[in-house]
Amino acid sequence: MRIEIRENPFDPWQAVADYRSSHLTIGKSGASAVFVGTMRDFNEGDDVQAMVLEHYPGMTEKQLQALVDQSMSAHNLDDALVIHRVGELKPGEDIVLVATFSAHRKAAFDACREIMEALKSTAPFWKKEKTNIGEYWVNDRKEDFLMKDRWGSVDSKKN
Repeated sequence: MRIEIRENPFDPWQAVADYRSSHLTIGKSGASAVFVGTMRDFNEGDDVQAMVLEHYPGMTEKQLQALVDQSMSAHNLDDALVIHRVGELKPGEDIVLVATFSAHRKAAFDACREIMEALKSTAPFWKKEKTNIGEYWVNDRKEDFLMKDRWGSVDSKKN
């Protein structure tokens, strides 16, 4: 398993290919599921020109490790890869990659979704959007917590 927080852009498909080629156990997996989240140029009616993602180094990685460990155990995964951007991002840049590897597709799909929903709702990242009318911090969305509760048992609340 690998979890990375990066300030620089990354190619998610190359990251998955590189990870697969360097981890021989994944070659024995029958299924993989991949989610890539990309920055939009809009949010709630505003044109978004950039976004700044902040986190607490050390704490963020620890929480991500815990939620991925829990999902790997719950779904009997062979492996997982999570890469998340921080710093300033522009529309069209990839923010997050979640890749899960397992013997069967259901476990890979379920774990990928569960990890992504936990990242969205409970991981300690803070977003500030820069729009044509100013900058503002993005509030947590109730829908993200409802999706997490619907799709997964991972419970790694912000402290």
